[in-house]
Amino acid sequence: MKPAVADVWSWLDQVPDPEIPVISVVDLGIVRDVQWNGDALEIAVTPTYSGCPATSVISMDIETALHDHGIEEVRIQSRISPPWTTDWLSEKGRAKLVEYGIAPPQAAGGPKACPRCDSTDVERISQFGSTPCKAQWRCRDCLEPFDYFKCI
Repeated sequence: MKPAVADVWSWLDQVPDPEIPVISVVDLGIVRDVQWNGDALEIAVTPTYSGCPATSVISMDIETALHDHGIEEVRIQSRISPPWTTDWLSEKGRAKLVEYGIAPPQAAGGPKACPRCDSTDVERISQFGSTPCKAQWRCRDCLEPFDYFKCI
């Protein structure tokens, strides 16, 4: 008996993003579709950007998680259109980023507040952070550096 698609979505919600393990691939918004095609489970994934180094790891992690739940045939499809945008991050994912100390993407200009102390007195240190999708910022009040998830 095939598991329900809703169950598959909940399992995928437990697969962490390899670069930001506090959020799942579902929270990140890159899992676009889950459907059965005969005995094969097809998962459509949109990479955050075409050169993302984590794309192959994400596919392997998804396959492993689904195999662990007894699904034998898994097909991962890369879907590049429409392109991924930070608007696809879930509210739960955004909240988890803040809890983890990463400022979530904002529509204009950069983080509104420090994810550690909530001060609005922040400054950009570098456009480049620990991964290509993040920039390095610092809070002028608590003096702590933090990553900002760039708006894409």
